[in-house]
Amino acid sequence: MGAADAVPGVSGGTIALVTGIYERLIAAITAVSPARIRAVLLGLLPGRREDAVDALRAVDAGFLLVLGTGILTAIVTITRVVHAGIQNLPVLTFGFFFGLIAASAWVLFSEVAVDTPPRAVAAVAGFVLAFVVSGQAAATLGDGLPVTVAAGAIAVSAMILPGISGSLLLIILGQYEYMTGTLSAFVDASLALATGGPIGPLREHGVVVVAFVAGAVVGLFTIAHAVRAALERARTATLAFLVALIVGALRAPVVRTGDQLAELGRSWTPTAIATFAAAAVVGAVLVVLLDHYTGIGEIDGDE
Repeated sequence: MGAADAVPGVSGGTIALVTGIYERLIAAITAVSPARIRAVLLGLLPGRREDAVDALRAVDAGFLLVLGTGILTAIVTITRVVHAGIQNLPVLTFGFFFGLIAASAWVLFSEVAVDTPPRAVAAVAGFVLAFVVSGQAAATLGDGLPVTVAAGAIAVSAMILPGISGSLLLIILGQYEYMTGTLSAFVDASLALATGGPIGPLREHGVVVVAFVAGAVVGLFTIAHAVRAALERARTATLAFLVALIVGALRAPVVRTGDQLAELGRSWTPTAIATFAAAAVVGAVLVVLLDHYTGIGEIDGDE
């Protein structure tokens, strides 16, 4: 799940479906509440231990801890590779992302019927929103702490959405490169501090990481629950919106590639376009093969 969430395309939620832990994951996430968090925090007080144990059992804490450790380990590892690819090989990296996103949209759209006016409106709204935001609008958001908190809240909602990856949402918001770079720098600063390095870099990057995590926690109590409610009330229309969001997001890798090439003093050339297309084909084939052998696109669209 961590490897899937670290790159746009196949989502961690999809991997949870494939491995059979999706229902357990959703039950655990939605069981987390302020009251149960409070019970756990007060567990150190005399007479409160039993309440804390009950709260931990209610949220399936052991399962979340083991799963979270695996996800975090993969994210930290994969994002370092991805960040290096973005910085040094932007055409190949974003071309690969383009293929992952395009194939994911194609696979999922084959399972969603956009055959009523409400569903069509939802699909158009999703496409337009992603297309506009993933262009220059994302650049206007900047990278301040409030934006980081909001990005964390939005990205974590992808945990309950098969087909939508958190990294894709970060790309749409223009925060993907910033967060992968910050996470890599934070890990480097942590390792440096352990070997006698300065604490300044750790503090600088740690603030951003904490802000992102704080946003993710907020998202668990707000956006994730709102999305789940929308899926329960109008499943097909909501899925149409979400899948169209993926299609609209195809603009993002192209825009980000152009931006990164400009920073490197380069521009689009026939060779760059061919390289981008070849990488996209590789990414698309990977998703199609994954769907063929695991059925990642088999989502229930009935209401």
